[in-house]
Amino acid sequence: MTELTLTRQFDAAPERVFAFVSQTEHLLKWWGPEGMTVPVHELDLSRPGPWFSEMHAPDGKVYKVSGQVTEVDPPNSLSFTWAWHDENDEPGHESHVRFELTPKDGGTQFTLVHANLADEQSRASHEDGWTSTLRRLERLCADATT
Repeated sequence: MTELTLTRQFDAAPERVFAFVSQTEHLLKWWGPEGMTVPVHELDLSRPGPWFSEMHAPDGKVYKVSGQVTEVDPPNSLSFTWAWHDENDEPGHESHVRFELTPKDGGTQFTLVHANLADEQSRASHEDGWTSTLRRLERLCADATT
């Protein structure tokens, strides 16, 4: 199994970034790669339990993913499982995502670790998706400090 780690620096305080990455009203502003919308969801990562989202691409394709929030430690970290659904709406291989937030330089160092990915192709695909998604989060954090 393979792992992906991405790190970003945000000017916002850890408490603010934690709200952005855990609360539904904020998640819906950045969840999913650029161009995606999330019209169907149960997307609350602020408490343990199930979550799901349907990401709709501009071309009409729908990508469904779900899992369980397994750990919430505000404003330091949160963890959840991640499984893409197939054409029969059945969850597939389960991987694990962790967001780690550390105070740094008056802001927040944000680290995303996506572990237990099936293979290198899955890792590369998730790196593309998360990189695009984190650009949306970066803009949200920048807007919050202006």
